[in-house]
Amino acid sequence: MAKRLLIRDLTLRDGQQSQFATRMTQNQVDRVLPFYKSAHFYAMEVWGGAVPDSVMRFLGENPWTRLESIRDGVAGSSKLTALSRGRNLFGYNPYPDSVIEGFCRNSVESGIDIMRIFDALNDIDNMKSTIRFVKESGGMTDCAVCFTVDPKFTFGDRAGAFFKGKKIPGTLFGIPYFVRKAKEMAAAGADMITIKDMAGLVEPAMSARLIKALKSEVGIPIDLHTHCTPGYGVASVLLAMVNGVDIVDTVIMNFSGGPAAPAFEIVQLFADRLGIDTGVDLAAVAGINRELRGIRGELAQFDQYKVLPPEIDLTSYEPSPELASLLDGAVEAAVAGRTDEALRLCQGIEAAFNYPEPNEIVKRAQIPGGMYTNMMAQLKEYKLEQHVEEVLQIVPQVRLDAGVPPLVTPTSQIVGAQAVNCIVDKSQGKPFYTNVSKNFIELVKGSYGRTPFPIAPAFREKIAGVREETPYDTSTYKKQDNPELADCGGLRLAKNEKEALLLELFPSVADKFLKTVRQAEWAAAEAERVAGLPPEPEEAPSRYPAKFWEEELTSAIEA
Repeated sequence: MAKRLLIRDLTLRDGQQSQFATRMTQNQVDRVLPFYKSAHFYAMEVWGGAVPDSVMRFLGENPWTRLESIRDGVAGSSKLTALSRGRNLFGYNPYPDSVIEGFCRNSVESGIDIMRIFDALNDIDNMKSTIRFVKESGGMTDCAVCFTVDPKFTFGDRAGAFFKGKKIPGTLFGIPYFVRKAKEMAAAGADMITIKDMAGLVEPAMSARLIKALKSEVGIPIDLHTHCTPGYGVASVLLAMVNGVDIVDTVIMNFSGGPAAPAFEIVQLFADRLGIDTGVDLAAVAGINRELRGIRGELAQFDQYKVLPPEIDLTSYEPSPELASLLDGAVEAAVAGRTDEALRLCQGIEAAFNYPEPNEIVKRAQIPGGMYTNMMAQLKEYKLEQHVEEVLQIVPQVRLDAGVPPLVTPTSQIVGAQAVNCIVDKSQGKPFYTNVSKNFIELVKGSYGRTPFPIAPAFREKIAGVREETPYDTSTYKKQDNPELADCGGLRLAKNEKEALLLELFPSVADKFLKTVRQAEWAAAEAERVAGLPPEPEEAPSRYPAKFWEEELTSAIEA
C-alpha cells in the first residue's frame, strides 16, 4: 500500500456537471479560488467536458476566460486538467490535425497542465494526435481507458444467436483488456493512466483486482475515476487505495455523491486510518465546502436531490461512534480483501452523509444514468414509456450489433437512442433497424474508429451501405465561416484563434455567443465615439406642431 495518495479535485468540472448541469457562473467560481489556491490538491479538473459549451450557451461567458481566471486564481498551487475526447474533441466526427493542434496548444497556453484524453471506443489511434500535440505544447498526457462491462445475454439469447449463425463474444472487458489498453497508451506517450468509470460500474472487487494488475504491469501512475450512481463509488475508491492506486478523483463534499464522484472528505477519513498522506490543506477544503454550500443553494433549480450532507470541517471533525465504527470496519474489511463487507459498510457511510440511495436501474441494467434518462425522454416523446423494460432488454443486442462499444458519451447515447428506435419500429409493426440515426450509421460504418468486437459485414452493409470498415475522411473537412458583421461595423465574428476554435468546436452555440459579444463591443465603441464628439447645434424649432407630423405619418401609413 502506498503511503502517499494524490488527489485530483473534480468539483469545478465533473462535479458541477454531474450535479448541477454545469451552471456555475464565473462569480461563483471566483469565490472558491482563494481557498483552492491554499488547498494544494495535486490537480484540479476545471475544463473540457460540458464546460465550454455550457458557459457560452447558458451563461453568456467566454470559456477561455473561465480557464484563464482559474489559472490566475490558483497560481500554480495545483495542476489544472481538462477532458478531451481525442480526435473527436467535443463532437462526434473526428477533426483534422489542424484543429486538434490548435485546441491543444491554446489549452496549454491558457493554463492546462494535464490533458485527460479518452476515446469512446478505446481506440488508441483516435488518441495519438492529441497525445502528440499536448506534449509538443509542453503539457502532460493522462490517457483514460473507458471502463465498461460486457453485455448481459440470457441462455435463450445465446441459443438463438447460435442458431442464427451469430457470434456472441465471451468475456471482452476483463482485466487483460484494460491492462492491454493501458500498456498501449503508455507506449503511445501517456504520462499517466486513468481508469475512467463514467457510469460508476466498477465494483469493489473489480477495483481491487484491476488496480493491483495495473500497478504490477504498467510503469506509470494509475488514477481511478468513478461515480456513486449505483452505490459502488466510495467502496471502490477505498479498495483502490489499499491496492496501491497513485491518484483518485474526488469532489468536495457539498457537490459529491449520487451521479458525482465520492467526497474528498470521506477519502481523507480513510487515508487517516490507513496512514496515507494526501498533502491537502484541510482548513482550505473546509473553506471551499462552506462556500459551495451557499452556491448549491443558488443552483437549487438544477439540484435534482436537494438533500445536503451534514456540515463537515476535517480540522475539527469527530465522527459519531456509529460512523467511526463504519469507517474502521470498512478499512479493516478492505485491507483483508473482504470486498462485499467493505461495500456494505461503505454504503452505510454514504447514507450517513445523506448520499442518494444507489440507482437500482443503473446497477441492474449496467448503463450510465444519463443514457437511461435520455432513453426515457425519447420514449415519452413517442408515448411509449411503458416499453422501458423492453428497451433495456434489447440494449445488449443493439450494442453487440454495433461492435460492443463501451457505454460512454457519445456511444452510450447512440446505442440507447437506437434501442428506442428499434422499439418504436416494433410498435409500428416494422422490423428492427427500419429507422436508424445518422450517428448509428456512422458508428457501424467505422467513422468513429474501430469497435472492440468486429461488426458483421452483412449488418454493416444493411445499415451503412458498405461491407468493410470505412474510417472518417477528414480531408473533406470544411472550416466554419468567420464573416464580417455588417451590423457591427465590419468586425469579424471571431477576432482571434481562440474564438475561431470555439466556432470550429461548437458552431451554432459559439456563433450566437460571439455575435452577442461583438454587438456589445460595437455598441460600446459607438457610445465612446459619440461621447467624444462636440455637441450638435440645437435645431431650430419646427414651424409645425408635433400633432401635424403625427397626422402626416398616419395619412402616409393609411395611403
